Amino acid sequence: MLFVCYAKCGTCRKAEKWLAGHGIAFEKRDIREQKPTAAELKEWQKASGLEWKKFFNTSGRIYKENHIKDRLKDMSEEEIIELLASDGMLVKRPVLITDDRVLVGFRESEYETLL
Repeated sequence: MLFVCYAKCGTCRKAEKWLAGHGIAFEKRDIREQKPTAAELKEWQKASGLEWKKFFNTSGRIYKENHIKDRLKDMSEEEIIELLASDGMLVKRPVLITDDRVLVGFRESEYETLL
C-alpha cells in the first residue's frame, strides 16, 4: 500500500496517524519530492472512480492563484492530467493506493470501509 502525502499537511498527518493506529503497514511518499506522473494519475483516477476535478487541492495557493477552478471547464483531459503532473501541490492529498482501490483525501469512514 502506498501513502502519498505532504508532511506539513494536517489532513495527511491525521490519515497517517489513523493508519499507524490501526496497525496498517504502508510505504510513504512525499508528493512534493516525487510528484505523480501522468501515467500514475491516469491509473489512480480509473481506480478511484472519481472525476478529475476531485483530484485538485482546491484549498492550495497554486490552485487559487492560477484560477484553475475557472479554467477546468475548458481543459481537455490530457491538459488536466499534464497540469496535475506538473506540481504535486496541485493534487489533493493524501492519496492512498491499494492493489485495487485509490482513495483521495481522508475520510475516516472510507478508510474503515476499505481497510
